[in-house]
Amino acid sequence: MTAPARSPRPQARATGRSPASSPVSPVAASSAAAFSTAASPAAAAEPARPKRPRNGARSLTDEAYARLEELIVTLQLRPGVAVSEATLSERLGIGRTPIREALQRLAREHLVVVLPQRGNLVSEIDVRKQLRLLETRREVERLIVRCAARRASAEERDEFRQLAAVFNRAAERNDSKSFLRADKRFNDHCLQAARNEFAAGAIGLMHGLSRRFWYLHYRQAADLPETARLHANVAAAIAAADVDAAGRALDALLDNIEAFTRATVSTDF
Repeated sequence: MTAPARSPRPQARATGRSPASSPVSPVAASSAAAFSTAASPAAAAEPARPKRPRNGARSLTDEAYARLEELIVTLQLRPGVAVSEATLSERLGIGRTPIREALQRLAREHLVVVLPQRGNLVSEIDVRKQLRLLETRREVERLIVRCAARRASAEERDEFRQLAAVFNRAAERNDSKSFLRADKRFNDHCLQAARNEFAAGAIGLMHGLSRRFWYLHYRQAADLPETARLHANVAAAIAAADVDAAGRALDALLDNIEAFTRATVSTDF
């Protein structure tokens, strides 16, 4: 019999590797070919690592957004004031890229005005615009709370029960900051429980403006304990899975907010 033909030697021998060197695994070789890199077999064998800075930047953007939104809503950044990325970055201790992305998001929510080549301004407050916002908010938010009452999980209903308690405590203590923070959580949980991304996209443009307007004027025109109790009623209805009660509670809340908005100024709107 003729001797069987020898299989070719591994490519690694031709590159000057010693015979003791381990050959490249098929998986690593395939990965290297797929990415069309000129890396050595040893480098190709090392698994790719996720780009952590990108994930980190995203969480920092969320943090920057949350902190800037609260500064604007609570009027620590006043309407009409100019804000720069550099100043905000230094103030918050967050890099300029997350600050820039947060400002872009706030601009979409009409809390910031971006002026190309000139900087950024905190948007002014306009009562007429606020009343137009409430027209839209009533219809969209009614849909959201009804969907939340219908679709919330058991865990989410527990969260709404807790929020109702927080609102009632804020009412008892006349605590505006506690109320505003609870209101932000309430809005976020409603959107999550409703499971309607289109309604969420619409209402997300309105909540910050509404909270800021309320914070500016509530001492003169609003009954904070009553407003907090009305929020508690909506949260409690969602927790109880009562769809119709959630819609009625929301209408009562928006009636209160509209009356408050009109009371801030004489208008023939």
